[in-house]
Amino acid sequence: MPPLEWIVIPAAAAWGAAVCSLLPRAVYRLSVEPGEPWRGSCPRGHPLDGGVRGLLGPATCAACAGSQEPEGAYGRGRGALALLGALACAGLAAAAGLRPELVVWLLVVPVALLLAAVDHAVMRLPDLLTLPLAGGTAVLLGGAALLPDAGGSWSRALLGGPVLAAAFFVLFLISPRAVAFGDVKLALSVGVALGWYGWGVLFAGAFLGFLAAAGYGLTLVATGRARRDSALAFGPFMVLGAMAGVALGALAV
Repeated sequence: MPPLEWIVIPAAAAWGAAVCSLLPRAVYRLSVEPGEPWRGSCPRGHPLDGGVRGLLGPATCAACAGSQEPEGAYGRGRGALALLGALACAGLAAAAGLRPELVVWLLVVPVALLLAAVDHAVMRLPDLLTLPLAGGTAVLLGGAALLPDAGGSWSRALLGGPVLAAAFFVLFLISPRAVAFGDVKLALSVGVALGWYGWGVLFAGAFLGFLAAAGYGLTLVATGRARRDSALAFGPFMVLGAMAGVALGALAV
């Protein structure tokens, strides 16, 4: 591995940790049931700031912390999200090296982890994130394709999104409890990312997501924490499979 790549890996890990540590507030605000407005206040009713400042940051309320009430924390997971972000970004940097698409993966990881966290909390993948993620990934990969040493195909990535989304739509029609319509929309982004490296990578990434979900579900059933017909948030496993598939595809280039 060239010396510069050894610098890129810890830099990517630091980026992932720093950015993903700012996600807990967004997870809290977006983790609502379908039809409900996004949360605009802490659990005790203090309004949250608007704009980026009100969306990104730790899940703490300054008004609560400055009063007689307890610490003011209304959400957890900052450390876990920072750790996951660091591991994901470092792994993708190690796999992709100095190829231009690495910048795309580093920008996509925080949004993907935010989606996974919200889906895990309320089994919902907000359109506010899924649709812009698909379009943004496609546009960014288009820019990467124009640069030297790009490791994938932009045209194949553009095809990969609709192909995987169509496959998930069929699964949604067959079994809406197993695959929700939000998963179909997330499949657009996943398909674009995996399709960049090839059809085999697209299949492998999608399969790894199903495999991880099946393993997790069987573990829950075996330990008595779920029944065989219990619903399971599939978004986190789609994200996991996509990241694993992208890393494998980058290593194979």
